[in-house]
Amino acid sequence: MDNKEVERLVSDENEHLKKLHRIVEDTLKAEKLIIHNLLNPPLEILTQGQKISDKVARFGGSWRFIILFGIILSIWIVFNAIAIGVYKFDPYPFILMNLILSCIAALQAPVIMMSQNRQEEKDRMRSENDYLINLKAEMQIRSLQQKMDLLLEEQIKTLFETQEKQFDLLKEINLKLDKLHAK
Repeated sequence: MDNKEVERLVSDENEHLKKLHRIVEDTLKAEKLIIHNLLNPPLEILTQGQKISDKVARFGGSWRFIILFGIILSIWIVFNAIAIGVYKFDPYPFILMNLILSCIAALQAPVIMMSQNRQEEKDRMRSENDYLINLKAEMQIRSLQQKMDLLLEEQIKTLFETQEKQFDLLKEINLKLDKLHAK
């Protein structure tokens, strides 16, 4: 091998390394936005009404609320069933209690729906983050595949060049052997 061939091999190897560096740089640029969005999610700014709706939904959907409400209703019914005269403020069929229950249900339902809508928005944002994570993983896999393809391409190219040189050397050896046999 002469100096030109060595220089060409070194040049080819440098070009190969430059291709690998370009693939890595392109991958890092593409992932930068995704990583930024994952590390810096938008801050959630809650209004006073949203905070209240979350608290009402949290309390209204708890066992504590159910037990407390059951106790209050039981006391209400028992008191009005056994109270005498003036103290009986809501006699059977407990119309006032039914009115209060209807008002509570009418007010509580939209408040809980507001909280559920906000939770749905949070879930949507989480699924967007999951999508970004999956996209980042896919980009990394593609980058690895490109690197593998490039490496295989270079290996095959080098293998063919090596075989070509070996054939040339074999031809030279064969010629020299033919010359020696001819003498």
